Amino acid sequence: MNAIIDRKLGLTPLGNRFRLIRSASIALAEPLSPEDQVVQSMPDASPMKWHLAHTTWFFEEFVLQHALPGYRFHDDQFRFLFNSYYNSVGPMHSRPHRGLLSRPTVRQVMDYREHINERMSDLLERQELPAALRATVILGLNHEQQHQELLLTDIKHLFSCNPLLPAYTRAGMAPRRTAVPLAFRRFEGGLLEIGHDADGFSFDNETPRHRTYTGEFSLANRAVTNGEYLQFIRAGGYEEPGHWLSDGWATVQREGWKRPIYWTPELDQEFTLTGLRELNPASPACHLSYYEADAFARWAGARLPSEVEWELAADDAAIRGNFVENRRWHPEAPPPEEGLLQMFGDVWEWTQSAYAPYPGFRAAAGALGEYNGKFMVNQLVLRGGSCATPISHIRATYRNFFHPAARWQFTGVRLARDV
Repeated sequence: MNAIIDRKLGLTPLGNRFRLIRSASIALAEPLSPEDQVVQSMPDASPMKWHLAHTTWFFEEFVLQHALPGYRFHDDQFRFLFNSYYNSVGPMHSRPHRGLLSRPTVRQVMDYREHINERMSDLLERQELPAALRATVILGLNHEQQHQELLLTDIKHLFSCNPLLPAYTRAGMAPRRTAVPLAFRRFEGGLLEIGHDADGFSFDNETPRHRTYTGEFSLANRAVTNGEYLQFIRAGGYEEPGHWLSDGWATVQREGWKRPIYWTPELDQEFTLTGLRELNPASPACHLSYYEADAFARWAGARLPSEVEWELAADDAAIRGNFVENRRWHPEAPPPEEGLLQMFGDVWEWTQSAYAPYPGFRAAAGALGEYNGKFMVNQLVLRGGSCATPISHIRATYRNFFHPAARWQFTGVRLARDV
């Protein structure tokens, strides 16, 4: 039912959409104790409490104070505590130290959400928002959906650091499937257009739509599986520098990587949001860094696709698959079907493309121009969404991006080859 509702979000009034998305965040927090919501496991992750407060701060900072004359902030200290990276707004609390914020309490953060929800609902029910503010509300909702995925990946990393290896939930186990045989589909390439220009929301980094060129290539019909990645490990993949980019090999040596982050040393189990599971050889390999994805591709006699190739291949693919609404909480083997499988959902797929602006890109004026543009350096593009992504949030033009050493997201590999 949730998946059906999400598919219809674009047809519902904005106020209803606001309530649905805000409620979804709280539903993701329900399995957690107050203690779970305060701890920060690493600088790249944030406590659950902070995510819930920050996504609330966004609406107060960028919508309410501009829509309501004489608006008084719920708590002026929250403007400092829950700003993330908007330097134009003002100073912010240090990201690596978010886990030290034992105050405000979880209850105070929930009260904050309820207060802002009421103010926003009253505002949206009046249906009098100028177009610019309405666009900011829609941006804020998509921003919250991004944080819903981060809620799950951050709590998974936190629980993996606990020697008890607690489960976020025990639900969601699906019957096992065997792996669809790996095959490659050929694409002609040529001069084409990529980027977003359709109706509906997109982030600014998906625009402008523009012409570009790619040669002929072939793309794997599915993501790389655990079983295939296991072969790479057993063949000495983490011990042979010839498979690795220089920075990747340096990272392997410095960090002592020998396997994916959540696999056990025996290579027979992996930690998941549903606890420690037997490693399923048919499921997509996930939580791989760009360095690991690239090394595997080289070992396999292939390469990673460019984002142009990926978008060309995905252009006609239906947006269906294993998303957060399925409540499986982990990537799964696709059903035995023909054609390209898993282009959406299950695992984000690394591309070989640097995260850079499209030709003609211009960041928006003001603080919201900091949303994407200033991060367009030293990161790689991923496509397709994951099992933690809301289905209404993804599209073929969506450009996710992370640093090449990042492993805590649901990131995997789809192979490509030159023709």
